[in-house]
Amino acid sequence: MATFKACVQKVRKDGFYPVYIRVTHHRGTQFIKTDKMVTKNELSRTKEIEDPYVLQFCIQRIMEYNERLNKKDIEHWTAKEVADFLVNGNDDICFSEYARRHIDRMIDNGQERNAKNYKLALQHLERFCGTNRVMFSALTSTQVNKWIKSLEQTHRAKEMYPICIRQVFKAAILEYNDHDNGIIRIKTNPWIKVEIPSADRTEKLAITPEACREFFSYPLPESKMKFPLTEFGRDVAMLVLCLAGMNTVDLFQLRKQDFKDGIIRYQRAKTKKFRADGAYMEMRVPAIIQPLFEKYLNTRDDDERLFSFYQRMTTADSFCANANSGIKQLCKAMGMPKEEWYSVYTFRHTWGTVAQNDCGASIDEVAFGMNHSNGYKVTRGYIKIDFSPAWELNEKVVDFIFFSGKASVREQKPEDTHFRLSYRFMVNAAAYHNGQKVAELTDVGFNNVDEVIDKLATMLPDDIPNRATVMFKIVNLDKEQTVVYQRQKGKGC
Repeated sequence: MATFKACVQKVRKDGFYPVYIRVTHHRGTQFIKTDKMVTKNELSRTKEIEDPYVLQFCIQRIMEYNERLNKKDIEHWTAKEVADFLVNGNDDICFSEYARRHIDRMIDNGQERNAKNYKLALQHLERFCGTNRVMFSALTSTQVNKWIKSLEQTHRAKEMYPICIRQVFKAAILEYNDHDNGIIRIKTNPWIKVEIPSADRTEKLAITPEACREFFSYPLPESKMKFPLTEFGRDVAMLVLCLAGMNTVDLFQLRKQDFKDGIIRYQRAKTKKFRADGAYMEMRVPAIIQPLFEKYLNTRDDDERLFSFYQRMTTADSFCANANSGIKQLCKAMGMPKEEWYSVYTFRHTWGTVAQNDCGASIDEVAFGMNHSNGYKVTRGYIKIDFSPAWELNEKVVDFIFFSGKASVREQKPEDTHFRLSYRFMVNAAAYHNGQKVAELTDVGFNNVDEVIDKLATMLPDDIPNRATVMFKIVNLDKEQTVVYQRQKGKGC
């Protein structure tokens, strides 16, 4: 059992001794500070407290502690757990303070971008609650559901913000509650009765190669600025598109040591903490963007950054925001409707779409080129990867968009598939019965399908009974078109 005693420790500079209640349990000792103080005159030679008022206060506090502990099984508790329970057991905990500590720990672990989402979620929750000190007890299922309802007009936040808050809540329960020893400091868990809505489906942002060619060839608007934002936005869009849809944060954070022998080596900031391979990627720089590399290359010897972007934009977020602003200004100059304006992410989506639709790449090949794990997180952590297939696919995409006038598959009109014959076309036709070829011809001089079928009908074996089904496969060899017809012997053939 735990034992208690009122005591003092060191004297303060003003001559007063703070009063503590010493907790002893399983040979461990902890001290709980009170708001009382005594002087040397109120202590015995052995530093025992003699002030009757202070002693009375401490006795009452010790009786309260004993009463609370008698309701708990503390056999396996440490002295620290006993002291923590007595100090904090009945006190509500501030969710806001804990969430900020949780976010700080995320930043310390290198999860800066995720931490920003958590911070936005906390700020929105605090605005909804009208206080920057939201308590755990205030987060009931009713209150949380009301907060989520206030997010229903958003596209992504209605799912992302509640998930962030729920993760913080779970971490707090693991840290503060000890179910084995009956220490339950967080007594509410609203998430059992809360249903988090799904975010709206991401709009397909990809544009066609024809639209890409128009965007990158459009004359830049005149500007008095030394570094026009439209030019900057277009350059960043070109870098992203020609580096297999590389994210702007990865572009911004590239170091000089990451670029060697024409190859960029980097780890994708968004997923490097969650993948066995560290989201590592190598991408060969195509010749088309070599001038942009030289244009934005960091020439300072005392800085490790590869590009000079950081000299104008201090963070990856501001870099992306400025690039998006420049892209949208150029779209406005092109006379595009506002709802159709592009962003940096448009060109990442476009790379993947063109690679799959127009360059014949599989979904796995597109995912590999865009540095997605594609379900092979563990495998990628085991093997030494050859990235050259991604380089070759990137070159194909660049060549298709910038060095060909080919129309995209998405823009091509379907060919006229109406089957026509004339006496000049070479025709191969065959009749099938019960899966067996029973007649065949290859010739010219047919003006329509009926003439072909009539000719084959004269060639059918006599042992095929009347009204039996016969299949006719007719191929226009000149146009490589095929049609199949079904007839009954004696009725139509």
